[in-house]
Amino acid sequence: MKHSTSPTPLYPRSTSPLPAPANYQPTTASAAVKRYKYLRRLFKFNQMDFEFAAWQMVYLFIAPQKVFRNFNYRKHTKSQYARDDPAFLVLLSLWLVLSSICFSVAIGLSVKRIAGFVFFVVFIDFIGLGILVSTFFWYVSNKYLCLPGGGDVEWGYAFDVHINAFFPPLSLLHCFQILLFNQILKHDGFVSCFLSNTFWLVSVFYYLYITFLGYSNVPMLKNARAFLFPLPILFLMYVCTLFADYNLSVQLIHFYEARHS
Repeated sequence: MKHSTSPTPLYPRSTSPLPAPANYQPTTASAAVKRYKYLRRLFKFNQMDFEFAAWQMVYLFIAPQKVFRNFNYRKHTKSQYARDDPAFLVLLSLWLVLSSICFSVAIGLSVKRIAGFVFFVVFIDFIGLGILVSTFFWYVSNKYLCLPGGGDVEWGYAFDVHINAFFPPLSLLHCFQILLFNQILKHDGFVSCFLSNTFWLVSVFYYLYITFLGYSNVPMLKNARAFLFPLPILFLMYVCTLFADYNLSVQLIHFYEARHS
């Protein structure tokens, strides 16, 4: 009796519930070629897999480790950890624009100031600062955490880790927090300060935890737990802000108002 065999799927359902990205092909292109193709696809929306990007956003909240498992599949199929599809970046940018508009309306900015607010948040706070943070983590990883002869971390992957880690804090601070801002968070008192600063603590924890998952996912790195070392210091700072009645959300609003005055 002959036993029928079927090829093992590249994206097995038993390993990750995320759908496989469409149209993947193995490649051995150079970093410059990969970067060029990625930037060129920013203007070709019909070639982006927005459904897969949306699934990744959902799982960054409920099971972020499964998102990075799919980065391993990409390494085996396309010879790179970094995304070659800018769909996630495009969706995150649109989400940031919408959340920034809602945020600026909630804090009472004028129409003219809303436009400036959105520009600064997207191009300075997100893209500009994201490039700096990604470059810093990329340098530290390759300089101090790489195993000898294990290869280098791609800068594109460092940027992907950053935007993955940025999405949950963005949702917490720009969406869920703003629903409570005018009613609770902007007022004086311990309860307002506690809720506001707890939002920030959870957001920073999310960012560092997802960053840790991203860098522990690549086999050429050792001691990826270093990305979690700031957590005790951050918790101590959180306790100090509570004792000092220092409301971080109110201070952020003051910063935004001063920057766009």
